[in-house]
Amino acid sequence: MGNVTTTQATYSQAMRSVKRPDPVAVGTIVWLGSEVMFFAGLFAIYFTLRNTSPDLWAERTVLLNIPYATVNTIILVLSSVTCQMGVFAAERFQSYRTGGFFDVRKWGMVEWFYLTFIMGAIFVSGQVWEYAQLVAEGMAINTDSYASAFYLTTGFHALHVTGGLIAFLLVIGRAYAVKNFGRKEMTTSIVVSYYWHFVDVVWIALFLVIYFLK
Repeated sequence: MGNVTTTQATYSQAMRSVKRPDPVAVGTIVWLGSEVMFFAGLFAIYFTLRNTSPDLWAERTVLLNIPYATVNTIILVLSSVTCQMGVFAAERFQSYRTGGFFDVRKWGMVEWFYLTFIMGAIFVSGQVWEYAQLVAEGMAINTDSYASAFYLTTGFHALHVTGGLIAFLLVIGRAYAVKNFGRKEMTTSIVVSYYWHFVDVVWIALFLVIYFLK
């Protein structure tokens, strides 16, 4: 009887020690999977347009400022690095910096996420400026099918980036609001990073298709 009790206790302890996937993280990954299908449709528009209207494609791609878009892309990619640094800090349950402001080795999640927010905001602002330049050169959203596809794909991506910026502000605000930065806050920061890395990867693919596919 004693052996049975011991076995049951050991089994119960083992079951408690099993790390089950966080439902929020799993739900986010599933949702991002649906977003992949959404952006796949946008990519299909571009490839169809390239095959059906090669002359229009060649005419409009000349207007694109590739060096400017490259710099803007680098900023977004680097923001993915700063985002992950914030996640590493969150996994240490370090919400704020523990040293001087310029000592980035001591930064917490909040500082890294603030920097990520700034870089993401620069990216979105850069896209708005690019839109203004293209409109000034005669390429408005209703000019032709290429212009419509360009603004549709990049515009939807910009909306996704803006959603990520709002999410960063919410995570930062939660870090200020709670007394103790715990596992729930850590999980939230990780989930937001999933989303941010996703929009980064999508943009890299869009960038290559829009600016370099001839």
